[in-house]
Amino acid sequence: MSATVRVAVLVSGRGSNMRSLAAAAGDAYEIALVASDKPEAAGLAWAREQGLATFALSPRGIGKPAYEAALDAALREAGVEVIALAGYMRLLSDDLVTRWRGRIINIHPSLLPKYKGLDTHARAIAAGDAVAGCSVHVVTEELDGGAVLGQAEVPIEPGDTPDTLAERVLSAEHRLYPEVLARFVREGTWREG
Repeated sequence: MSATVRVAVLVSGRGSNMRSLAAAAGDAYEIALVASDKPEAAGLAWAREQGLATFALSPRGIGKPAYEAALDAALREAGVEVIALAGYMRLLSDDLVTRWRGRIINIHPSLLPKYKGLDTHARAIAAGDAVAGCSVHVVTEELDGGAVLGQAEVPIEPGDTPDTLAERVLSAEHRLYPEVLARFVREGTWREG
């Protein structure tokens, strides 16, 4: 039996996906660090209340390279092996992605490869899709372009708005992400990256 994998969760807001990952932590993984580019993020406050280690730094005034250097140092100091992006709204530089190649995963609110980027729910509704959903994927230099590790479908109901659909998709994210993260760390393919 291998040791529990140390995971960092990066958030920018309330951290609802981070909370679902923390609730499911156990034999497969532990949350070693919760980090954010927004020191006032509600997710950080919750993590601190739970006794989780946190890192908070805004890139404003110091620039992306300095911010990412500090983030990378904090990740390494915490012994992080895998990074889970959970509502982290900042694009990672190619340099940081390269340094952590194959060890960063993300939850995205669409059935990739459909609707990469933002406004996914509005785009799915406008296209007349019958279903929307979410995907967990490996982060690469291409926006929302890495290998898909798992997906969950959510029906689009008559009268849905982007907000009502987003609420149901978020519930699916909370179920999917912990399951996929646990499987990802157990399979260990990230060790080859």
